[in-house]
Amino acid sequence: MTTHPQLSYDEFVALATADPAVVGLVLKGSRAHDGMATRRSDHDVYVVLADGAATGLARFTGHRSPELDLVVLPLDAFRAAGGHERYALARARVVLDRLDGGIARVLADKARLDADEAFTRAGDLLDAYANSLYRSVKNARDGQPLAARLDAADSAGFLLELLFTLDRRPRPYNKYLRWELDRYPLPGWDTGGLLGALDRISATGDVSAQQRLFARVEAAVRGAELGAVLDAWGDDLALMRPGRR
Repeated sequence: MTTHPQLSYDEFVALATADPAVVGLVLKGSRAHDGMATRRSDHDVYVVLADGAATGLARFTGHRSPELDLVVLPLDAFRAAGGHERYALARARVVLDRLDGGIARVLADKARLDADEAFTRAGDLLDAYANSLYRSVKNARDGQPLAARLDAADSAGFLLELLFTLDRRPRPYNKYLRWELDRYPLPGWDTGGLLGALDRISATGDVSAQQRLFARVEAAVRGAELGAVLDAWGDDLALMRPGRR
């Protein structure tokens, strides 16, 4: 890690903009989410270089300070970036785009999952959600309250991944979940009701709340042609549905 503690965000943007090797600057994190930045928030910036370009800005690779957190990378690597960074890029802001909108198009691609990829991933996530829910209800029934709560919290995480995947969007980091849903609600879901249910389930492992939520999820996934994933659970589905312990 390199540090340049005296360099401000504005100074760095001016320096990078003056360098012809830089084809894009992208701001991500709290500063890219309206209303989320605090006085402690730094500026997280992707510095995108033309492939094969030589530049003195390479010295900022790995730079971190209270003001700036920089990722310096060539264009090909920026296009390939994803994984845990996908949501950050999906909601990032373009500061500089020398590719006639090319940087913005990369970000737009990060914000939308491929339909086939989303369908396959949704099936896996649905199965993981059902598994954690089933374990939580069983553990509650069998007098294992801590295990029940932990499995309930796991199920909430898998469910959020599932619901965003069904909408072909990357799941936001927990910090930005309410921000995201307030601005871009999940189709067919009331944001307040969903977040309230997940809050209760994660905190208490409430079996009835889990089963009521599952009833909503079951209807949604069957509408998305994922019913076969649930049908594979056979008679065990009864434990997940309302009214059974």
